[in-house]
Amino acid sequence: MKTSKLPSEALITFIRVPELGMVKTRLAVDLGDQRALEIYCSLLNHTQKISLELPCRRYLYYATKPIEDNWPTEHFCKKSQQGDDLGKRISNAFKEVCEVHNKVIIIGSDCPQLSSSLIQEAFDGLEENDVILGPTFDGGYYLLGMKSYYPFLFTDIEWSTNSVYSETVNKLEKHNLSFQKLEKLSDVDYAEDWEKFGWPL
Repeated sequence: MKTSKLPSEALITFIRVPELGMVKTRLAVDLGDQRALEIYCSLLNHTQKISLELPCRRYLYYATKPIEDNWPTEHFCKKSQQGDDLGKRISNAFKEVCEVHNKVIIIGSDCPQLSSSLIQEAFDGLEENDVILGPTFDGGYYLLGMKSYYPFLFTDIEWSTNSVYSETVNKLEKHNLSFQKLEKLSDVDYAEDWEKFGWPL
């Protein structure tokens, strides 16, 4: 049952523990493990900064067990991702958080163009729409928001491919859900993705 004691808006962020050789492996192919780790830490810092600018409840879902780190527990409710693929992990997180909040948004930690104002735009858009999508140039999405839990959005999707966004839109249209598309942004998976922002490799 949803409770009025918590903010109506909630932000879920998926992260990995920043460990050498365990993050941004596609970046590491070109730049090495150490530089990939440094870039990921920069992305984490950016994601934390914009999250703290928002007046919402913040949930931090780790790919492994939550740890004591520089994400303060007074501002972030720390949990573990559950599921054997990305779709199931996102689905389970939404299911849990949608039980206590009216507007729920999920983001990752690899989009340096993402801002708190854009996330707030997504929360505002949920007033009139069932779902909000933030597409990426590589065919995925950097943000997904919804007012209710729609498990069908996370099944039969070819995750980590250039068809994730289009397949999701097809499902929304099939189920007659209203949705708003945010501006298209770039996430960072490869060296050229990082370099386009003018940051040193």
